[in-house]
Amino acid sequence: MPETPSGLQGAGLGLRRALLGPLLAADQGSVDFFEVAPENWIGVGGRYGRQFRELVQRCPLVFHGLSLDIGGPDPVDRELVAAVRDLMREFDVGIYSEHLTYCAAEGHLYDLLPIPFTEEAVAHVVERLRLVQDIIGAPVALENASYYAQPHRELSEAEFIRAVVEASGCELLLDVNNVYVNSINHGYDPREFLRSLPLERVRYIHVAGHFDEAPDLKVDTHGADVIDPVWSLLDDAYELLGPLPTLLERDFNIPPLPQLLQETDRIRAMQGELREAGNWPEQASA
Repeated sequence: MPETPSGLQGAGLGLRRALLGPLLAADQGSVDFFEVAPENWIGVGGRYGRQFRELVQRCPLVFHGLSLDIGGPDPVDRELVAAVRDLMREFDVGIYSEHLTYCAAEGHLYDLLPIPFTEEAVAHVVERLRLVQDIIGAPVALENASYYAQPHRELSEAEFIRAVVEASGCELLLDVNNVYVNSINHGYDPREFLRSLPLERVRYIHVAGHFDEAPDLKVDTHGADVIDPVWSLLDDAYELLGPLPTLLERDFNIPPLPQLLQETDRIRAMQGELREAGNWPEQASA
């Protein structure tokens, strides 16, 4: 397994501006780490900036970007990447993750769209990743994305992810909810998919809720509680990976903080049960 930054463990929470006040008023140990989109905090001052700086002194911080556009046709935004690098240094951030998608084509598209699963796309993504990683000075962790329209493919989704990881030296952010959503929408076994990934490159894990559009159509919204099948799939991931740091994403319909902490407490409890049993792969315990 890739090394996790010092102190990164347990259950994290996506830090949204609506949560700044409640989190500052909560017990300091209520969350083990925070995750933010760095684009949302570049140059932010005033009250929000002060609250943010106070909170991130309490526990580790990771970055999960929205605008890198690693698979897109437009040139890599070097100024953005350099700004992210500088913010990482300012706040001692050890992980910069992004989506294995594209989000721009002669302008921002305001959505995360799937990349064709082809050898040509692998080469395109890898070239861009190497540039980004050179600027950042560290591997980027790419997240497996949810998608609804099936992209053109020569490779399976897992083969595509593995090819990008092996050729670029990047790492993975495993989004368990996205695996579940895609497994329903595209009709595959989520557990077999997990086992087919380059698990040795997983840095940390996401869980989230989604919207049930239909029995065979789930939409990754981050706007609901995590459901039991996703918790079960997280447990399967822990059996393969060990109790890696796991973050709860909630982007809208945000409930009161105590309700969110019930879910982070559940993550901690699952991790604790696994540690007590001690039955995870040796590579995951390193």
